[in-house]
Amino acid sequence: MTEGPNQKFSTLAVHAGAAPDPTTGARATPIYQTSSYVFNDVDHAASLFNLEAFGNIYTRLMNPNSNVLEERITALEGGTAALTTASGHGAQLLVFHTLMEPGDEFIAAKQLYGGSLNQFGHSFKKFGWTAKFADIDDPASFQAQVTEKTKAIFVESIANPGGIVTDLKAISEIAKAAGVPLIVDNTLATPYLCQPKEHGADIIVHSMTKFLGGHGNSLGGVLVDCGTFDWMSSGKFKTLSTPCDSYHGMVLGEAFGPIALAIACRVLGLRDLGPCISPFNAFMIATGMETLPLRMKQHCSNALEVARFLANHEKVAWVNYAGLPDNAYHERAKTYCPRGAGSVFTFGLKGGYDAGVNLVNSVSLFSHLANVGDTRSLIIHPASTTHRQLADDDRAAAGAGDDVVRLSVGIEDALDIIQDLEENL
Repeated sequence: MTEGPNQKFSTLAVHAGAAPDPTTGARATPIYQTSSYVFNDVDHAASLFNLEAFGNIYTRLMNPNSNVLEERITALEGGTAALTTASGHGAQLLVFHTLMEPGDEFIAAKQLYGGSLNQFGHSFKKFGWTAKFADIDDPASFQAQVTEKTKAIFVESIANPGGIVTDLKAISEIAKAAGVPLIVDNTLATPYLCQPKEHGADIIVHSMTKFLGGHGNSLGGVLVDCGTFDWMSSGKFKTLSTPCDSYHGMVLGEAFGPIALAIACRVLGLRDLGPCISPFNAFMIATGMETLPLRMKQHCSNALEVARFLANHEKVAWVNYAGLPDNAYHERAKTYCPRGAGSVFTFGLKGGYDAGVNLVNSVSLFSHLANVGDTRSLIIHPASTTHRQLADDDRAAAGAGDDVVRLSVGIEDALDIIQDLEENL
């Protein structure tokens, strides 16, 4: 199917990137469980390896299943190209591997998923990259961290687990003034709720393990090139703006223009670091994405009902859900997430750490596990699990204090979800 300019989100979620199999006529995209592909002849092979033509070489680099997934998320995010990876962390690694050199810096919100805080603050140091952290509620704190070594700014559209809705426009203006790309992790919002490109994002990343796949059965990540950043003008981004020894002196930024970032991440980062998605996982996630609009509507509807219940419960000290009218991020959510504030939010128990541990040990409908974005309702106490590696002050700053419980509200009946909480609070 060819995507038309007027096709709506739900149509693209089902059809973008996919067509009946030309050999068998299969309507669902088959699983191409192969490691490699036959070339037409020597000249065809040479054109592929020289980046003179697009096509399949080896499944570490591309596969028909990942191609469908990449075209679909590109259409939904309004980008120019995408690259799928084995996990969300893999996507982040490839983006920074392409942008950064040893000694470079980037600025990230300190209110992030705990795994990203660890990746940025610890593992990236081995590459000689330095992450500097700023307060997402204070855009000036990002501006204050900018130096000549700054190569990017990284935020989440909806922060995990704190539920903060980021003022993307304000952060984008700082990135533009600094001459660096804005990278937005859109995992919790998905393109159904938030369109980061419209608000100044240059690169979008997702953990597709979460809402895009939606069923908790497959790992995957993706980076989306918005095609909005000029990689050539400043000379800061050497991988894209200088001759590439791997490809006979080709300058990738000149050769590929608005898709250069995605191409470089594939033909250099994915080629050499190798975090490729499996064909089976790509198939599963692409199938899950067909119902993304339906699921997100139900997720958001249920989350609002659950948040209202908790806000009136005597054992709950506070609820941080931007869908509630009295929430500090409610007006911002109407700007950036007009279809709903998502299904992941936190609340605080008056009993603190022990009460949080007791609750997650008692619920039955909720699953206690380290994931979000499943059709099933999920619960976790971040201080004792996902954020336990952080110091107390850092945990609190990330929205994971001792009293915090995070919910990922599923698509079950809202009354059953509320009953499970009511019985065990």
